[in-house]
Amino acid sequence: MRSVPRARPPFRGTSWLLALSAIVFIGLAGCATKPPPDDPDAVADYQQTNDPLEPTNRVFYAINNGIDTVILKPAAQAYRFVLPGPVRQGIHNLLSNIGSPMQLTNDMLQGKPRRAGDTAMRLVINTTVGVLGIFDVAKKWGYPDHDADFGMTLANWGVPEGPFLFLPVLGPSDPRDAIGFGVNIALDPFTWVGGPGNVGLKAFNWSRWGVNALDSRERVLDTLDQIKKTALDPYATFRSLYRQHRHSQIEDMRNDNRATVPVWFPQAANESSK
Repeated sequence: MRSVPRARPPFRGTSWLLALSAIVFIGLAGCATKPPPDDPDAVADYQQTNDPLEPTNRVFYAINNGIDTVILKPAAQAYRFVLPGPVRQGIHNLLSNIGSPMQLTNDMLQGKPRRAGDTAMRLVINTTVGVLGIFDVAKKWGYPDHDADFGMTLANWGVPEGPFLFLPVLGPSDPRDAIGFGVNIALDPFTWVGGPGNVGLKAFNWSRWGVNALDSRERVLDTLDQIKKTALDPYATFRSLYRQHRHSQIEDMRNDNRATVPVWFPQAANESSK
């Protein structure tokens, strides 16, 4: 399942790292109490959950849920109501195409040359024939999209995920993905091209962040509504689903040793006829 790109506000410098450090220090004041050693079942459950900051995480979840209820969800519903599906899909494709340079860099850092080649071809084809990426022509031509970010790169390098975190605005995460989020911003050419004083670039980045947030939230409107209606503990459900999805993305990346054959090659026609 293709993941929805997470909204990336154009932070600069080390502000994201300072914010994350502050969150961690605040979280230390609200750690979950570890069960006593004489209760092995509780200890095993505690270790499997791997959420020592759960009290603080739940506070941030409640804050995020309030922001979502009051701002993000109504905005996403209005976005869906105003724009028809094909237009929203074109905007999503455009946002994905803008993120291709960061994706390409991570493909290379992960040691996946075939995936990197596909990403490069997608960028060239969709930027030109696909009108800046509005139309995903590359997919029809045999170059499918895939997930690649620096959190996945760190995982491929053997960096452990660490405990679960629920970060303000960003939502479910872990230390590895939080660091990856900051590096992804640094890898994005639109973060630094034109210099820090470029007003036009700042306006573009903030506009892109806003549209990306709307796009991301609209694409999961029905799913999140269903989870919140049916889950006995939505926080625990989101924690579990986030980990399952990330583990699936990382496994797909590690096992992806593709040999892409464009659709116009004879080999592709032979494969489709089997």
